[in-house]
Amino acid sequence: MSPSVAPDRDPVPTPILSLSDEDLMGRVAEDDERAFSELVRRFQGRVTNLITRVLNDRECSDDLAQEVFVRVYVHRRNYRRGSKFSTWLFTIAANLAKNEIRRRVRKRNWFSLDALQELMHDSTPMLADPAEGQETTLQREQLQQAVGRAIATVPEKYRVALVLRDIEGFAYEEIGQMLRIPGGTVRSRINRARGMLKRKLQPLLRREGTP
Repeated sequence: MSPSVAPDRDPVPTPILSLSDEDLMGRVAEDDERAFSELVRRFQGRVTNLITRVLNDRECSDDLAQEVFVRVYVHRRNYRRGSKFSTWLFTIAANLAKNEIRRRVRKRNWFSLDALQELMHDSTPMLADPAEGQETTLQREQLQQAVGRAIATVPEKYRVALVLRDIEGFAYEEIGQMLRIPGGTVRSRINRARGMLKRKLQPLLRREGTP
């Protein structure tokens, strides 16, 4: 009697959690939904936070973050193997944020005072605690509206580069890849945006008692 031959077995698959982002995206390109779910788990918070920083609108940011991942899946076969997945992902996120900024350019109240204060590198509180009284709360609201109008006058291409750098903390090289512009252009846009904001807001901040 001939010995039985064991059937061929597929190699044990690499656990999803141990795969790199790039390897996961490679599987997503082959329609692996588990790999896609893992990428969403890893990056959804960061993508949402980025868009929230740009728009100062959590509800809208949640919706846009969902749209980012929809586009990742729809365009999954456009991902170039070997390229950094996070750069590709945040390029999509930045583009959607820029499109939303264009829609809102004449609206106010889109940029938070906390983000502005960080942006201006100013450790002095711009206003007292709103809990101090109704008058202070009104002042804060009026200031925030004025800040929103000032921010809206900064051209979108400078605005997005500045938020990615000063608020979100991306490296110049990464921003250049996301926005598809040279590193020197990234620095130039950020410097111009900082100058525009300081010129527009300094008189306002002096009136509010900020040196």
